Order: sequence, then C-alpha cells, then structure tokens
Amino acid sequence: MSNAAGLEQRNYEALQFPYRKAPDHAAPAPLRYPVAIVGAGPVGLALAIDLAQQGDPVLVLDDDDRLSSGSRAICFAKRTLEIFDRLGCADPMVAKGVSWKVGRVYFRDAQIYTFDLLPEPGHERPAFINLQQYYVEGYLADRAAELRNIEIRWRSAVKGVEVRADHVRLTLDTPDGPYTLEADYVAACDGSKSTLRGLLGLEATGRTFRDRFLIADIQMDAPDFPAERRFWFDPTFHPGQSVLLHKQADGLWRTDFQLGWDADPQVERQPERIRPRVRALLDSIGAPQAQFEIGWASVYTFACQRLERFRHGRVIFAGDSAHGVSPFGARGANSGVQDAENLAWKLAAVLQGRAGDALLDSYAIEREYAADENIAHSTRATDFITPKSEVSRLFRDATLDLAKTHRFARSLVNSGRLSVPATLRESPLNTPDTDAFSGAMLPGAPAADAPIHAEGAAPGWLLRSLHGAGFTALLFGGTDVAAQVRDLYRAAHGLAPLQALVIARPGSPAQVEGACSLVDMQGLLTQRYDGRDGTLYLLRPDQHVCARWRGTDSHALRAALRRALALPDLT
Repeated sequence: MSNAAGLEQRNYEALQFPYRKAPDHAAPAPLRYPVAIVGAGPVGLALAIDLAQQGDPVLVLDDDDRLSSGSRAICFAKRTLEIFDRLGCADPMVAKGVSWKVGRVYFRDAQIYTFDLLPEPGHERPAFINLQQYYVEGYLADRAAELRNIEIRWRSAVKGVEVRADHVRLTLDTPDGPYTLEADYVAACDGSKSTLRGLLGLEATGRTFRDRFLIADIQMDAPDFPAERRFWFDPTFHPGQSVLLHKQADGLWRTDFQLGWDADPQVERQPERIRPRVRALLDSIGAPQAQFEIGWASVYTFACQRLERFRHGRVIFAGDSAHGVSPFGARGANSGVQDAENLAWKLAAVLQGRAGDALLDSYAIEREYAADENIAHSTRATDFITPKSEVSRLFRDATLDLAKTHRFARSLVNSGRLSVPATLRESPLNTPDTDAFSGAMLPGAPAADAPIHAEGAAPGWLLRSLHGAGFTALLFGGTDVAAQVRDLYRAAHGLAPLQALVIARPGSPAQVEGACSLVDMQGLLTQRYDGRDGTLYLLRPDQHVCARWRGTDSHALRAALRRALALPDLT
C-alpha cells in the first residue's frame, strides 16, 4: 500500500521518469509478452496495476517521460475511488484531494437551487474528490512501481502495429533506435489522439460541438471558500455564456469560461485576457480583495464520439482512445478507469486459462453500452448549457426561471449530470432474476458499499472485503449456513476463485468455517441488497452483480459462473 505521507513531498508536475534501454534491442527475434499496454495515463496505469495484482506480468509503453501537465481531469467519482481502493492507492488521493458533494446552480446572479450528490449515510468514500490529474497519475505510478511484475518503458513510441491471429506485433521508436516486440494482447490506452487508432485506420465518430471554453487554473489563498461545485448560466460578470468553478488541492481553483465558437484560442489564453474574467468572477462571489496567480490555461473544443467497436482482434481500446465526451459531468477519466476495471479481470481470466477469448467480447459489449450512456448524458448537458438557437435558449432560460421556485423544473436543468457507473442491465454475463427483489442491486449493477464489522477486526466496509481477483458470494444468513457455504465452494470448484461472505445480524452467530463472516451493524447492507435470510448474491471480480437468488442452488450458481465467464452452457 502506498504511503500518503511519503508521497506528499513529491512534485509530480516536474517529475521525469528515467529512460532505460530495453533488452529487446539485443534480442535476435521479437520478444513475446502476455499484455502490452500503450499509454501510462490513469487508464493504462489502472489496468496495469489491476492485472499485476492478479498475478499477470504487464508491459506498459509510453511515448513521454512525464505525467500530464495542468490539472486536466480533476473530478474523480466515488466509484472510481472504490476502484483505486482495490488497486491500493485511493488513500493518498483522498487525503490530498478536496472532497465534496454539494453543487450550486446560478441563473444570472441568483442561486436557483443546490443539490447533494451523496445524501444518504454509510459510504466510505465521498461523492467526488477534486484532484489534479498529475497527482492521480503520480500515485498510480508509485503504486505500479511497488509491483514487480509491471515494467514501464518511457520514451517508447509505437510506430507500427500488425494484428495477427494469435498475437500483435508492435514496432517502437526509442532514443536507442527502433525495435519490435510481440504481445498476446494489446490494450490501447493512449488517449484522445490515439496513435494505435490511427495506425489501424480507425476513426471515432459522433458529434463535434462548435464552441470554445477556457480552462484556467488559479492559485489563490481562499481557505474559507467552501469546496462546492458552482455553475453559472448567463451571469452578469460573463454575459450570455456559462462559468464553472471548482476547488482543487494546493489552493488551486479550476475555472471554466464558455467563450463561443468565434473566440481566438491564442488570444484568450493570454494572462491579460484571463485576469479580468477571473477578477469579475471573484467580485461576484464576494471576494474582491482575493489575490490570485494564473497557472496552467488552455482553450478547448470537444466532441461526443466513440469507436464503432472497442475490440479489434487482439487490440482492445479503453478510455479516451475508445470514446470522448464533453467535460460537463466528469465522465471522461471516470469512465476510462471503469473501462480498465472491466477489462482487467477478463484479460486475467483469459491469460490464466479460466475463460476463453470470447469473454473479451463482453468487454466491448458492456463498455460500448456505458460509452453510449455517457455520450447521451454529455450531449444533453452540452445542448442545455450552450443552446444553438433562439428557441432552445428561450426554453432553457424559462426552465431556469421556474427552477427557482418549482422543484419539478430542477430535474430539467442540466449543468452536467455528474458521473455515475453504468448498470449493465443487458450484459450477456448476467443471469436473469428468477425471484422477486426490490432496490437497485439488480444484475449488472455495481455493488453498493455499506459499513460492516468482521469478527476480531475493526469496523470496516463491504467493498474492502470483496475478493480482488475472483468472484464473491454474498450470503445473507439462513437456516444452515455452513452447508450452504460448502455448496458454494463445490459449485465453483474448477471454474473460478470464489470467496464466500456471510452477512449476519448483530448478535447472531457469525463465524462459519470456510467463509468470512461480516456483521451488518447498521442494517444498511441488508437494506441496500434486500437481503432476507437465505438471499445469495454473486458478484464479479469488478464488483458488479451478475446473479442473485432467494436461496442457495449449487447448480444455478455453477451455471451463473459459467455464464459470467462466457463459457458454454452445459445444461
């Protein structure tokens, strides 16, 4: 586990990683690797760590030797933090980042409403943290350095790719000249300007938005300003446009100013253009005396688009190389990390011989669905924020006026529906319900956290207890729990690693041989999973529900495991 106190002293913006000559240069024939990951950003590093923790050797290739510059992606959602927990690096992120859950929406200069992204208690992680991308990449890189089966090759640019029936051949350019390697599978995590996508002649299609936005990181000492998301529609300090304000770590504030399509990017990122915009913003929130310095700034446009298919033989695309969305809603980096989590357990199962190559097709099916969901939300937000006709602007402004006093109108206001993980309802890996359940934990849903207490241990959390490399059976009590647990392990034998977690009520006998027993001290776990006595949930390695029953049936469980591994049905 990474040490937050030790990492705190590192200057990740200035960090430069050493280039080392690869042994491949001297090899008489191309060396073969199980997995090559192209791109050492958040998605590529998360995928590498996940695979390495499951015992697979991983090679990461990056054409640079530094982390990202500027804050870039800053909003990391609860689900992403839960993934980082499993990867062993969330604690320093949360300690360094700015936690928040409240958003404020303004129309012109009046606040029209607030919202709370995590209104219920009993979750370990906050709804969001704001943390500059170079910190997130830095903590991931440090975690990767702790794992002996990850090799990262900096300044190693992919210049050629050949997809063959049983492997992929990559040609790399380095300071010591070119060399060629082979990999059973290649994960393209090389960002929105993906080299691999270009080399394979692939194109992301969708909608490009004719608008420009200015991002400016502002260094400001304002400890009394709350850590909240603030969004303005048509404020008097920036009339006719929108403005977003977020607090980050180190006294850094992210400001986004809509500029319009006709704005000159070179002109608008000059300090003499940025400073009056920021001063007007600070005056509007009651901070006319606040002193600030301008840090990183960028003018950007964006598109909502994706590749038609995320899998091309043995090359698999994840993150921005596969899909792109507008920045409204923090869906880019969060969905990319969730791509990596989805892909990692499936690649591990295939590489370790526990599943066939067909399991990787489900990655494309599931994450293409998630990308479409994100693109739909992102497109709707952009259309609302930046109306392109007088009629749509009139509708938006009327909606905002109504939202001041009418709750129903607030559901129509869209300043960016903030990132939530996709529920993979139609996944071919799900086993359909045969029993009646209530609540949100249907097959395809990401598992909800809840406080628990394990015997002989301090109070903890459900998601921290889940098996990192295999499936988990959640069993809510019952009349003969020991026999049920034995049936669970018999059903999983020879198929996949399985851990059984028995959920007990306070005061109930908790310890069961062969299972980890957890006490549901507050009843929240039972409530969130509709966990009547005898209820059984099967969770995938990426913590998504894939099956649930009102009793233990070893034959049904084995069939569900086979289905979740994309193995043929033997019934």
